[in-house]
Amino acid sequence: MNSSVDQLQKDTNQSRMQVDAVVVTYNRRILLEKCLIALLAQEGLGRIFLIDNASTDDTNEWFLASPMAADQRVVYRRMESNGGGAGGFASGMALALDSGADWLWMMDDDAEPLPGALSELLALRPSPENVYGSLAVQGESTAWTTTLLGPPRRAVDRVEEVPECTQVLALPFLGFLIHAALVQRIGLPDSGYFIAADDVEYCLRAEAAGAKIFIAGHSRITHPKADRYHANVLGRKLTCLSLPPWKRYYDTRNRLLIARKYYGVRFFTSTVPGSFVRLFAALAHEPQRAAQLRAFMAGFFDGLLGRKGMRHQRWRIS
Repeated sequence: MNSSVDQLQKDTNQSRMQVDAVVVTYNRRILLEKCLIALLAQEGLGRIFLIDNASTDDTNEWFLASPMAADQRVVYRRMESNGGGAGGFASGMALALDSGADWLWMMDDDAEPLPGALSELLALRPSPENVYGSLAVQGESTAWTTTLLGPPRRAVDRVEEVPECTQVLALPFLGFLIHAALVQRIGLPDSGYFIAADDVEYCLRAEAAGAKIFIAGHSRITHPKADRYHANVLGRKLTCLSLPPWKRYYDTRNRLLIARKYYGVRFFTSTVPGSFVRLFAALAHEPQRAAQLRAFMAGFFDGLLGRKGMRHQRWRIS
């Protein structure tokens, strides 16, 4: 009898779940509009906390003149400076928590949730102790290579390969669902990462606190596909991202920052050698080789020294 009562209470709590979205935008007004329209059409969504990272295009003017400015479901906050994705999500989550948010569904402005994306996510009956995520897709491909823990553990790039619910290595901040109680336990995203791998660090922090990371293969969000290629090293396939030099800086630096914090001896045996493999792959596959090398060396140097924040401009990397 008690188990039936407990299940009924659980079902009631699930039906009352309040989910609020946190969206970060910077200079992508047209994509932002599509994102907000898609979010407002999601069944079961409460509010949208929109963080404008001091956009220099017409984002602010467009939003204030749009019907969304009068929609009480949309809470708009324009920042004084660009804090990057990491800083934007930290600010948005803090704002949402201060406003009494329960569950937070996080995504960038270039994400467009497909109809029913939130309903499919909630159909998993998410537990406040764990983290869940929608699947970012572009056609029949995943927007990012996704590592399923299995068994067997494997990296997949096709939508059809992702089950309805499975545990994964990490999730991007694209349809990232987390409960306020877990945020209070592990803190906000580290704004010092600025961009790149801040979501990976957040997943590692959640796992260190006992959380598991799940992806919902039927909850889908369209997102531009990452330009990626593979480097083969001693029979091992390494996925590399095609990046402009200024993003190469953060990709290199933040991988080292994460490894210093979480990987122990693997910082020396895996991350540092892997960083140079990625450099050689970039020099072989990408233009602006001199700029790529400069960005890598700057990121490597700052990563070794533990320097955070928006620093690519200090190195005059564009």
